[in-house]
Amino acid sequence: MADVAERVGEPGTMRARRGAALALAAFSFLASCAAPRSAADESADAARRPRLRLTAVRLDPVLEDLERRTFSFFWETANPGNGLVPDRWPRESFCSVAAVGFGLTAIPIGVERGWITREEGAARARTTLDFLLAAPQGPEPTGVIGYRGLFYHFLDMGTGARFLQVELSTIDTALLMAGVLTSGAYFDRDQPVEAAIRSAADALYRRVDWAWACPQPPLINMGWKPEGGFDASDWHGYDEAMILYILALGSPTHPIDAEAWRQWTATYVWAEWYGAGHVDFPPLFGHQFSHIWIDFRGIQDDYMRGRGIDYFENSRRAVLAQRAYAIANPEGWAGYGADVWGVTACDGPADVTLDYNGWPRVFHSYAGRGVGARFRIDDGTIAPMGAAASLPFAPEVVIPAVHAMKERYGAWLYSTYGFYDAFNPTFTFDVSPALGRIVPGAGWFDTDYLGIDQGPIVAMVENYRSGLVWRLFRNQPYVVTGLRRAGFSGGWLDAAP
Repeated sequence: MADVAERVGEPGTMRARRGAALALAAFSFLASCAAPRSAADESADAARRPRLRLTAVRLDPVLEDLERRTFSFFWETANPGNGLVPDRWPRESFCSVAAVGFGLTAIPIGVERGWITREEGAARARTTLDFLLAAPQGPEPTGVIGYRGLFYHFLDMGTGARFLQVELSTIDTALLMAGVLTSGAYFDRDQPVEAAIRSAADALYRRVDWAWACPQPPLINMGWKPEGGFDASDWHGYDEAMILYILALGSPTHPIDAEAWRQWTATYVWAEWYGAGHVDFPPLFGHQFSHIWIDFRGIQDDYMRGRGIDYFENSRRAVLAQRAYAIANPEGWAGYGADVWGVTACDGPADVTLDYNGWPRVFHSYAGRGVGARFRIDDGTIAPMGAAASLPFAPEVVIPAVHAMKERYGAWLYSTYGFYDAFNPTFTFDVSPALGRIVPGAGWFDTDYLGIDQGPIVAMVENYRSGLVWRLFRNQPYVVTGLRRAGFSGGWLDAAP
């Protein structure tokens, strides 16, 4: 764990701190596999149960294989005794609570695709939620999983206790809660196990004290440590924290002030960059994470009403701008082009400065890479997640990119659980990498999978196929409340209960 010392000391997410013109496919109704139920039972459930539909058209075989392999990462690497998901694999690792949220989100996908049974999925979800609910919380610096309903960023894979001196993370708690609520929304049948899942999910979300995490209200702080209190920074836009603010605004027990959203959007930076005007955030993950759960198509807050677009279109523009940047390739990196792109926070070869094409270039191991109007951290490292998790936004450019990266580099980049985290075709230097391996003549390739990069791939491929995760969240009253308190309206939101 060469990068642990740097990562565990960071407040907020490691990512934030370091650093679809095409229509969706036609849907067909999925026949229910529930036990026979009366008309009265079905009528009573109709108001709260989403009608799940899966595509009748077979997905591109390459994407089909990628989705299944990426799902298997969560199913096979999680601790079956408590549901905790490792931050990375196969290297020995602590748990990432955000990865647990992605893992919970992946379970319904595996059930609907027939990769696991509903009973298997429900059992894993219940194990995970029950463990999270029962694990000790408190202000003590050791031996607890969290405090005031929030969770520490990294946990011991076995006990769930705080790992070293990491922070109580507001954004990682939000990503965890998104998965928790996904489980509660999906497992909706009148059966003891599924009823227990719903109860535990509701209890976990309701006990999160979002308001406490606003020491300088109305904005939410990045993190807290028992050794020193709150972090020096609050969350302000634009980045992955949309999901954090929406969940905090929708809380029925500890909501934050509605003014938080206005103040958060007041710090947005609109920029024209590589032919696409959009709210700038250089790493692609910031344009993806919140969209995994919330369907922003056709709904707008005051800011986006003023711009005449929605957040989905904003992300589409950011994706297209990144591709245009790769085509232009101003830094001259090897491999960049129309079908090889995706600069975002990810692993990298090493923290070194080396001569490339006659001048010194700075390379990084794990870093908050990104390219945009505000900054550029680009050392030639590409994360396949950057493209793959952008599938719903711009499938016409993402699908060729996924194909190209697998075809050109798959021998070293694609394995048991899909794409390894990152690769760098430029890095062919005769040095020992901090992570991964160097393939002579081909470049540097990671040998780890990261949970927080696997999650967006499986969820966004499924959202492109069927909109499954979006459908579940559109039926979540807490999410509807949070969006409305933030000033969103239009589209599906106007018709929501």
